[in-house]
Amino acid sequence: MITPRIHWRRLLLCAAPFIALLAGCDGGAQKTEPPTAATYVSGNWDDLPAVSDSDLQAGFNAWYSACARLANDPVWKGPCSAATPVPTTTAAIRDFLKTQLQVYALRSADRSKHGLITGYYEPIYRGSLERTEETAVPVHGVPDDLVVVALDSLYPELKGKRLRGRLEGRTLKPYDDAATIARQGVNAPVLAWLSDPMDLQFLQIQGSGRIQLDNGQQLRIGYADQNGHPYKPVGRWLVEQGQLKKEDVTMGRIHEWARANPDRVSELLASNPSYVFFSRRPDSNEGPRGSLNVPLTAGYSVAIDRKVIPLGSLLWLSTTRPDGSAVVRPVAAQDTGGAIAGEVRADLFWGTGTEAGELAGNMKQQGEIWLLWPKGVALPNAQ
Repeated sequence: MITPRIHWRRLLLCAAPFIALLAGCDGGAQKTEPPTAATYVSGNWDDLPAVSDSDLQAGFNAWYSACARLANDPVWKGPCSAATPVPTTTAAIRDFLKTQLQVYALRSADRSKHGLITGYYEPIYRGSLERTEETAVPVHGVPDDLVVVALDSLYPELKGKRLRGRLEGRTLKPYDDAATIARQGVNAPVLAWLSDPMDLQFLQIQGSGRIQLDNGQQLRIGYADQNGHPYKPVGRWLVEQGQLKKEDVTMGRIHEWARANPDRVSELLASNPSYVFFSRRPDSNEGPRGSLNVPLTAGYSVAIDRKVIPLGSLLWLSTTRPDGSAVVRPVAAQDTGGAIAGEVRADLFWGTGTEAGELAGNMKQQGEIWLLWPKGVALPNAQ
């Protein structure tokens, strides 16, 4: 679930004949115009809204949990090394942060300090390891015929960008979109079966989840790959169809509409051509792993737009829950998402299960974000 940064040279590359056969450059919500560079406004620690001691410690611990992955990262190697001996006391953490990191307020293209803060979670859906009359919606693993082309072998500036398609003879063509896969099937293993096609859609949107089996066990699955088509929110289709108002779009309202309009669910799902393939994950009590491949921490890990905020970064977030109560805390940038695009934009991970899902599904809040960046290191858009 990674949104590509498309510079004009990359846009031309995506328009080249052999690439035009695919849906586009790697990622979820793809863009056709170069994005405006993020604005980083230098600030100081007194600019930050106050947090509780417990939030400061939990946010710091969430960030430090990724330091083993960042040991060779030129940006975070130094701060991670310096953080190792720091006691997990509020005073020691504050001293470390002020010594190692500089405060930068994020600003949008229109210079606004406010942006959109949403939420996501790890759902638990009822399912089976075998197809039955009640569970007939397949959760697919990676297709045998999915071809993934890494572009950075020829174009180093496209590090992490991939193209996806299928070989037909010697020609690489676009892989099937979601509607075609739902109609015709796909040459891929089935990991499990769900009872509701909307569960599969939201499982793909969240990127990971658990499937509750009749024997009491839970099967954990996570994002493995994607069909190469751009992600388009099904909520947007409902707005365009006049079924919901933009301000009313939540996961709960989408579910309600689907239950009230079962004959149009396939049409709703076809509006999003993206299709996510999964893999089985080890059973454990830790959170699902995000794009940084570390377990996410409920309430303190966020998905971000990595062209603005590099993975592994420590942020200071100020927003609210849907009920209006304040959420002010350090959070760790440990995941990405196709729908997470913009300068002041974050998706806060709330945990696992129904309660987390209610909170995440109703999160559509305004918020501010500060980037806590290592001193003496060039800012992301200057590297």
